[in-house]
Amino acid sequence: MLRPPFARRLPRRGLAAFVGCLVFGNAQAADLWTIAQDALANDAELSSTQAGFRATEAARDVQRGTLLPQLSIGGEAAHSRVYSSSFEAQQGAPFPQQGESQEDKVNSVGLNLDAEQALYDPSRRAQLEQAEREIDRDALGVDAAAQQLLFDVANAYFEILRAHDVLSARRAQETAIERQLEQAQERFEVGLIAITDVHEAQASYDLARAQRLAAEGAMQVSFEALERLTGHRYDSIDALDEEVPIARPEPADREEWVALAMDNSPLVLSAEAGIEVARSGVDISRAARQPTLSAFANYGWSDSDRDGTNHQSESQVGLRASVPLYTGGSTQAQIRQSGFLLEASQYDFEAQRRDTIQQVRSLFTRVNNDVETVEARRQAIVSNQSALEATRSGYEVGTRNIVDVLNAEQSLFNAIAEHAEARYDYILGLLQLQQQAGLLGPDSIQAVNAWLSEEERVSLELPDEANDNPVMNIGERPRAPS
Repeated sequence: MLRPPFARRLPRRGLAAFVGCLVFGNAQAADLWTIAQDALANDAELSSTQAGFRATEAARDVQRGTLLPQLSIGGEAAHSRVYSSSFEAQQGAPFPQQGESQEDKVNSVGLNLDAEQALYDPSRRAQLEQAEREIDRDALGVDAAAQQLLFDVANAYFEILRAHDVLSARRAQETAIERQLEQAQERFEVGLIAITDVHEAQASYDLARAQRLAAEGAMQVSFEALERLTGHRYDSIDALDEEVPIARPEPADREEWVALAMDNSPLVLSAEAGIEVARSGVDISRAARQPTLSAFANYGWSDSDRDGTNHQSESQVGLRASVPLYTGGSTQAQIRQSGFLLEASQYDFEAQRRDTIQQVRSLFTRVNNDVETVEARRQAIVSNQSALEATRSGYEVGTRNIVDVLNAEQSLFNAIAEHAEARYDYILGLLQLQQQAGLLGPDSIQAVNAWLSEEERVSLELPDEANDNPVMNIGERPRAPS
């Protein structure tokens, strides 16, 4: 049985922190755990989610900075040219006459230093609180993305093994029916059977060949899925051991799994954190009606070469208060808007809670059914093998015809393929149940990895294609000014 409670042994951002510390080179041994590590280090969608989370952390620092002292310094240097003239009124003249003209050229310099500290600003503090809650929400988003990636890797991995087992069954089926066709042709040539039996064998062989070709295509496609997740190509992977512990999930009570999901599911917790983010938005809107108070100080110095003017300086220290009186109704509208957004986030949480409960209950039932299905499929192989042997014996003595033999062979190989699929359905269902409960982590993948056999590997003869593209080709990250 898997050991799921990984999430409980890590801090709040445990899986996100674990993913952020992963640095791996190229894979050597292609087992499930190695491929999962490659995916955690190289998956583009998870990397995008992590970058978004770091941006949210930076946004918190931006908001915090608005509550800290604000200092600025400015200066100016200017050249001024002033032209002036005077007019004199003369007796008897209808218009004043232009008198003396003067032109001044002045060079001046100035320096200003300003400082401000917010003392009471509820809007900025509410924005900082919202940024903190957004970090909590987005950290859960990284956890959800990482768990989804782990399941996607496991799903892609076992889809390869599923396709391989189905392909093996189809190849064996094709070989067996081909032999049956050859025997039918030989028996027809000596007059033991009619030509219709040969046609029946030929039709079954053609069907088996078509099924084998479809299985080969499915296997090649399944290998391509791993490359998308990891950026690497794998020539072979470890196969699933024949002795896999098929056991019911623990705890054995469905409602206990529901309780675990309510406590650990990052999707549920993220939706709940979204309510707190929206509630902070209401606080920000309401804070716009409150006064603000800040302390300020400034110093100014200036000098010019104007005749008779010396340099001068001035300084000022004081408090600045602002009280909003009327904003055209926009503040009340913002409060209503944020209230509706809060209501929407509450509905989103309820929808996610209901969906998770339904998913956990369905998956729990499915995994328990898969336990029974695996055993039933295994017994079906034994039964179909016995039926095939009896049908062949009857065909030899003439009590059965070739159609009965062909149907028995197809039933046997279908049972083999269905047994393989039932085992992979069980494993993937168990991992998906843990994912919905928020418990899917490295421990879960390593536990399943222990069920693989290094002695038996599944390989695929892929076309020899050049793959010189880097794993992550996003260009150079912008750098902050030093």
